Amino acid sequence: MLEYMIYLLLFAVGSILGLLYSYKLHGEPYVAAPEFNLPAAVISIIGWCLALASGNVILSAIGFLLAGFIMGGRPGYGRKETAVGLIIAIIVYFIKIAL
Repeated sequence: MLEYMIYLLLFAVGSILGLLYSYKLHGEPYVAAPEFNLPAAVISIIGWCLALASGNVILSAIGFLLAGFIMGGRPGYGRKETAVGLIIAIIVYFIKIAL
């Protein structure tokens, strides 16, 4: 039970940090959604792979922090990157189970 609380807490902290970073990056009231952001996609892939396929509490917690950072951006930001990260993490998870 404590593991899940740690995961939720770090995901929330990552989301808050992502939102603060996003607003610091774009101070304008509205910015059109950017194109695919490769650094954010890499962070999302690493985060979701650690969160879903690591099997270690500490690494999973770090993964949820990174995943929350990308998902926590301004509305419309990070959705493509999160989808790519989740898809790759699910594939890695199934490959890990199969081996």
